[in-house]
Amino acid sequence: MIRKFIDGFTSHLFLIFMSVVSLFPFLWLISTALKGDSENIFQYPPVFIPQNITFKNFSGVWHQIPFLVYFFNSFIVAAFTVILNLIFSSLAAYPLARMNFKGKNFIFALVLSTIMIPFQAIMLPVYLIVLKLHLVDSYGLTLGYLGLILPFAVNAFGIFLMRQAFLIIPKEMEEAAFIDGCSIFNIWRKILLPMSAPTLAVLAIFTFIGSWGEFLWPSIVLTNKALYTLPVGVNDLQGMFSANWRYIAAGSIISIIPIIIFFITMQRYFVSGQSDGAVKG
Repeated sequence: MIRKFIDGFTSHLFLIFMSVVSLFPFLWLISTALKGDSENIFQYPPVFIPQNITFKNFSGVWHQIPFLVYFFNSFIVAAFTVILNLIFSSLAAYPLARMNFKGKNFIFALVLSTIMIPFQAIMLPVYLIVLKLHLVDSYGLTLGYLGLILPFAVNAFGIFLMRQAFLIIPKEMEEAAFIDGCSIFNIWRKILLPMSAPTLAVLAIFTFIGSWGEFLWPSIVLTNKALYTLPVGVNDLQGMFSANWRYIAAGSIISIIPIIIFFITMQRYFVSGQSDGAVKG
């Protein structure tokens, strides 16, 4: 009994410690955003709790940069990136999970191997393709959005995730639907996708977080400030010779809020029962 208590106490203590370590950068960001101009945010030893809490840094960001415009741009890019990933990843995963054709395993291994290739290694050719297709902001706002969305419309991780979800769905349901006259497309749309809702939610969250926080690609492609996303817009607060770190911290916190809301909204799908993939009746 004592041994069990000690093991449980040690495990919980370790988890609490790791949670504090993980949350510390975010808490420090909040502390910086709440400090006034009279407080030195770079002093040593550092002061974690602000002496005079102020919220003027959050309101100051709205006047310093067109925050709503950047927020709208990020929302458009993230929303369409998520939608396209869910559609294309599930479409590509369906034949790899359900159909038998020559070279299927080789194609899947080839797709999976692309996970090991960092985006920085293919960034230059992707940029040249986007430039040749006139999908940059200098050719219009709509094309500028496409230049941000299309390079991330599908990825190997999403295909792998959806393939694994399709594999655990009993084939009896698919066969029964096919006997009833259901087409392959309708089987994918009406049976496999609804039964893979938890996996779709996981893919949606990962894609949304990645797209919302993407900084490198938008900073390379975009030249028109009207199309800046939030990470690029917040970084615009940092000038060549000076930077208002209080505004940057406040802007970063505001930009994180949609991710938290999206995760809280979608997290209920994570705990869906295993009966989602069972044969009923």
